[in-house]
Amino acid sequence: MKMTGMIPGMLDKSRFNRRLHAVSELIYSLFMQVGYYFKYISCEMGYVLDSFPVVVCDNIRIANAKILKDKQWNGKQTSMRRYFYGVKVQLLVTKDGIPVEFGFVPGSEHGALALKKLPMELPAESEIFADSAYTNYEIEDQLMETEQIALKVHRKSNAKEKTAQALPLSKNICVKG
Repeated sequence: MKMTGMIPGMLDKSRFNRRLHAVSELIYSLFMQVGYYFKYISCEMGYVLDSFPVVVCDNIRIANAKILKDKQWNGKQTSMRRYFYGVKVQLLVTKDGIPVEFGFVPGSEHGALALKKLPMELPAESEIFADSAYTNYEIEDQLMETEQIALKVHRKSNAKEKTAQALPLSKNICVKG
């Protein structure tokens, strides 16, 4: 757009990043407020939790990386059978795919441990559906006892505790008044 003259005073990449970092707290606050709105106003009771990697650099360039400098950033994406260097984003979305909470963790951190870092400000009796990466029986029990949130993990066939398979999300009836 800069080359075509549509935006003549366009910021360069470095200046844009500086301005973006200057308002990062505001952006985070706005996201949390919008997430709060979707959680409590729309009467959602079913959520989906998953993670995805954000790669900082290719594996061949890890030794030259200046942004992140530690082994904790080496992660493994099991589903794709590959290693990466960067962060994992934990994302909690409604059944319609609207993100309501997120968190960043180092690439090597296990999904179940990263679950503790999410705010989990959900209505009581909510259900969170997750894949087998979030299997941690202690965290499941804590969420149920303290927050009244049911973590429904799709277990592997060799899991210690078998639970009923998670049913598809059903439409919740909500009476506003």
